[in-house]
Amino acid sequence: MSTEARRILITGGRAPVALELARLFKAAGHRVYVAESAEYHLCRVSSAVEASFRVPAPRHQPQAYVQRLAALTEELGIHCLIPTCEEIFYVSAGLEHLTGCRVLTSDRRILAGLHHKGEFMVLLRSLGFKVPDTVLISSTEEWRRAVKQAAQRGEQRVYKPAYSRFASKVILPDKSSASTNPHSRVPGEIETPAGLSAEAPWVSQEYIQGRAVCTYSILHGGTVVAHAAYDCRYRTGRSGASVYFEPLEHPAALEWVQRFAAATGFSGQIGFDFIEPENGMLYPIECNPRATSGIHLFTPEEGLTEALLNPGLLVQSGTVIVPRSARTAMLTLPMLGCGFKPGPGGLRSWRRALLGAADVVYRKDDRRPAREQFRIVYAAWKTARRHRISITEALTEDIEWNGEA
Repeated sequence: MSTEARRILITGGRAPVALELARLFKAAGHRVYVAESAEYHLCRVSSAVEASFRVPAPRHQPQAYVQRLAALTEELGIHCLIPTCEEIFYVSAGLEHLTGCRVLTSDRRILAGLHHKGEFMVLLRSLGFKVPDTVLISSTEEWRRAVKQAAQRGEQRVYKPAYSRFASKVILPDKSSASTNPHSRVPGEIETPAGLSAEAPWVSQEYIQGRAVCTYSILHGGTVVAHAAYDCRYRTGRSGASVYFEPLEHPAALEWVQRFAAATGFSGQIGFDFIEPENGMLYPIECNPRATSGIHLFTPEEGLTEALLNPGLLVQSGTVIVPRSARTAMLTLPMLGCGFKPGPGGLRSWRRALLGAADVVYRKDDRRPAREQFRIVYAAWKTARRHRISITEALTEDIEWNGEA
């Protein structure tokens, strides 16, 4: 494995996964720099980061964003640029300008097909994977027809934007109806989402009862070189973002990702969300072609950074890096909020999970990012008020990608 110190530029420094990556690279002896459009972000004050640079917002100034990244890679002598969040779509669109270093992204056309919740299902079906029935909805007329048809057939369906993150705006079947009257929804009960159009479509997807299983993997030329599967039972709300990450020994999930990798030849970081019913079948429901929270399950000793910097060596040796420490991680602040609605396990299970997991932001030797969270939330609150959106939406308003050209 490589021992040469590299200069790494990470984008999306607001995300806990970016902070985790910065710490892993620092521990491996590399020099870490961060480019981020937010004024306040976790990596800005981390001792793992040599320097942080504020750059134009990729969503609002995509060309200026890529130009600034290109300048930074040249000025800093960067060896590897690693996007972590949805800014990856803007980085991938500007690959022709980022020629001085290795950039960990695929072509945007490939990323777009994985990010789109309808097209991802079409791709999997064409490759022979078992997937939940999924219908693309692009107009009010199609929405009304889909809702009416589901009611007439007595189907439970999940409705969600084709482009979304943190499971925002997801409409699940009535919780009460799942056990008593599963077909209680009738046409007209589910209002047409605001803004629904061919440019901002939704999908209607078969609802499958089961536990949620998530994965994080690094693929190289169709081979899995790093992989983690995890339980994410605690979320923000009933269907929101995961805030608790417990490692799973799940051979079927690894086999599924290996099959996907071989079928597509994909390279890069990628995460999948599955539903696993009692029969053990894995039903993929979403794909995130970027870093996901499974990164938090890795420790420096496991060498995840080698999977990012030297994946070819791992392919040659047939090595798949997996978490070995049984480390359970969480985002403490939202995890505390889960205590108000602890779910099927009740307060006792929630308390056990809370006490048994490590916060992904706080470190004794790197405390400032924990305090930075309060500045981030306050800034997001101001953005939310200005744009009349939720705080969750405000956290990604300037980096998200919703199919724009």
